[in-house]
Amino acid sequence: MHLLYPVVLSALLFCAGLYGVLARRNAILLLMSVELMLAAVSLNLVAFDVWLRDAAHSGQVFTLFLIALAAAEIGIGLAIVLLIHRRRGTSAVDRAGRGTGEAAPLRPAARAEAAAPAGDRPAADREREAGR
Repeated sequence: MHLLYPVVLSALLFCAGLYGVLARRNAILLLMSVELMLAAVSLNLVAFDVWLRDAAHSGQVFTLFLIALAAAEIGIGLAIVLLIHRRRGTSAVDRAGRGTGEAAPLRPAARAEAAAPAGDRPAADREREAGR
């Protein structure tokens, strides 16, 4: 097998993922671009493992660890994105925070939930429904 074909495909996948990371503002698309970059790395690991004819198949073992890492990353990343979307009403990366330690302003529904006492959550829900 020629090594050139998977390496070129991997480079194209990695460049597409890098463009997605640099150009996108939506957090979910950003996570998808990171997954595309991880897929390119795993393709390279398997291709070099086959090309070098490694008896221990270390490239394939590293690829399995990379798949597990990608699954954990997407699970935690989506949980964080959903939490930010619930609190702020947007999943845009450039509006998520200012980097100065202060949080971006809450949307009105989240502000009403934060101001309501723990036992008074249904009242906050009624206020939100009345405001719509």
